Amino acid sequence: MFHGAITALITPFRNGQLDEDALRNIVRWQIDQGINGLVPVGTTGESPTLSEHEHKRVIEITVQETNKAVPVLAGAGSNNPVEAVNYSEFAYQAGADATLHVAGYYNRPNQAGLYEHFKYVHDNSKLPIILYNIPPRAVVGLSVDTLVNLAELPRIIGVKDATGDLTRPIRERALIKTPFNFLSGDDITTVAYNVGGGQGCISVTSNVAPKLVVELQRLCREGKYNEASQLQDKLFELHNALFIEPNPAGPKYAVSLLGLCTDECRLPMVPLQDSTKATIRRIMEELELI
Repeated sequence: MFHGAITALITPFRNGQLDEDALRNIVRWQIDQGINGLVPVGTTGESPTLSEHEHKRVIEITVQETNKAVPVLAGAGSNNPVEAVNYSEFAYQAGADATLHVAGYYNRPNQAGLYEHFKYVHDNSKLPIILYNIPPRAVVGLSVDTLVNLAELPRIIGVKDATGDLTRPIRERALIKTPFNFLSGDDITTVAYNVGGGQGCISVTSNVAPKLVVELQRLCREGKYNEASQLQDKLFELHNALFIEPNPAGPKYAVSLLGLCTDECRLPMVPLQDSTKATIRRIMEELELI
C-alpha cells in the first residue's frame, strides 16, 4: 500500500530542453529528505507539453535514480486510452511500481465511458493503477459508484482524490471492501482527508518542503492529528503561495530558490509576477527552507 508524502515531481527545463542532470539531483534530494514516494510526469510535471520521448525519459530517469529506495508511481494518463496503455507499458518496462491515470479530459465521457476507459487501460497493461480524480482539470470526475465498480478490477488499487469533497474517503471506504489506497491530491486539506480514512497525499508542496510534508504525514499515520493540524497551519501560507498563479510556475520558482533547477516552464505556463516571487521567497525564509 502506498502511503505518506508522495511528491508530484516538477519536470526541470533549461533553455527549452529537459534538464536531465537537474532531474537526477531533484530525485536524489527528495530521497535524502525522506520522501515516501515519487510521481513523475503528472500535472505538476507538465506532462501535456512533454514529447513522448521526454515523457518516457522522465520516467526512466526517476526510476533509475530512485533505485527502489521509494515507490515510483509513473504518470501514464491520457484522454486517449491507446496512448495511456503505451505509457503504461513503458513504465512497466522501466521498472516503475504503479501508474497514475487521469480521467478523460476534453472528451467529457459519461460514467459508463470513464469506466470503460479505465477498464481498457487495466486490461491492456500490467502495473497497479492509481486513478486520478480531478474534476477541476478534467471537467468530468468519477462518481463514488463508478470508483467502487473500478475497485473490483484486481490491479486498480487506489485513488488520488482532488475533488475537494472530504466526504469521499468516508463514503468510498464504506463500499470498497478490498485493500485500497486513498491518497489526497490536495495539500491544503490532506489532514482532514486523512482523518476521513486517507493514507497520504500526492503532494505539490513536498517539491519544496519534503521534510515538513513527510513529518505531517507521519503524525497523521500515528493518529497525532492535533500535532498534524499545527504543522498544517505552519505550512498553510506556503500551500497557498505555490498556487497564487497556475501550477507548476510557483513550485518551480520555489525549487529554483533551493538551487536545484531553473524556474523555466513551458507555454502556456508563464513566469511568475515579481509580487508572487516575493511572497514565495518570504514564506520560504520564514520556514527556514532558504
